[in-house]
Amino acid sequence: DYLTKPFPLAELELLIQKAYERRQLGKENRQLRALLERSQPKWNLIGESAAMREVYRLIERAGPSDKAILICGESGTGKELVARALHKNSSRAHKPLVAINCTALSESLLESELFGHEKGAFTGASAAKPGLFEIADGGTLFIDEIGDMPGLMQAKLLRVLEDGSFRRVGSHQERRVNVRVISATHRDLAEEVRQGRFRDDLYYRINVMSIDLPPLRERTGDLPLLISHFLGPDWKIEKDALERMERYHWPGNVRQLINVIERAKILADGHVITKDDLPAEIAKPSVHQPAVDMDGTLAALERARIIEALDQARGNKTRAAQALGITRRSLYRLLDKYNIRTEPAESRFPPA
Repeated sequence: DYLTKPFPLAELELLIQKAYERRQLGKENRQLRALLERSQPKWNLIGESAAMREVYRLIERAGPSDKAILICGESGTGKELVARALHKNSSRAHKPLVAINCTALSESLLESELFGHEKGAFTGASAAKPGLFEIADGGTLFIDEIGDMPGLMQAKLLRVLEDGSFRRVGSHQERRVNVRVISATHRDLAEEVRQGRFRDDLYYRINVMSIDLPPLRERTGDLPLLISHFLGPDWKIEKDALERMERYHWPGNVRQLINVIERAKILADGHVITKDDLPAEIAKPSVHQPAVDMDGTLAALERARIIEALDQARGNKTRAAQALGITRRSLYRLLDKYNIRTEPAESRFPPA
């Protein structure tokens, strides 16, 4: 604002009052934002087990750093939530966090999504489009399932991580960004490197520090807390149903737990979950299901349960995934993890 001389003193006083009010309004806005942030949970992670306390400790340590972090864990363990907690605990918290999943995209589409493209770069590119690296500039880019990234894209990602430079698809102009990259995978990337499926230089670049997320079956004491949270304040669960859920091994982890609870809430009478509202594999576990394999590992139990579900579904992976309470994609990942080879249903199961 400005005044033209000569001006009345009352007009000057009014202008000063408006400037003071604007300054006070900005101050109150900052105070309310700080109060709101303090009243909210630090991050949306639930659990008090020793394994989760270690995860929290690593988030506290790694969050403020600008270094690349690799989050490892089975499907459904909450890797994206940890990435969001790392971002929230960093100096980039007020900048964007952008996420992308490598599994869901082809190589060409993944390149376009990450780096953007120019108009006419390929069929259907009717306009220029910035990539996620540009959108996340100043903030954080979360690359989920980086172990599924094709080899050519690994080389292009490495260049961005080294000096922050890249080119859009169909462009010769070099662009630069300042982005923190957080990656996640369900694979053993060290083994992928040994097998030649993942670049060792990229592995060392994204793995400045790693955070290993425990599967739900190893989070002692956390299941009741998670169930209570996902049920909500107006819901209860009978003791018998809770005990059956605690005995289950949860191959799909927290994602499977959420699906089971949502299903139970649909079937429940009133706002009380009973064992009759649970899927059969939880409410009435098979008497043929082994408690533990000879080697005593929970991994052997999980593998046996997957094989049993496939047998019961006569090799149909969609029905097997539904019986396990997980997605078809998660089932494929578990089949790959445990090296379970499947045959067409008609060859394994002769007609009745």
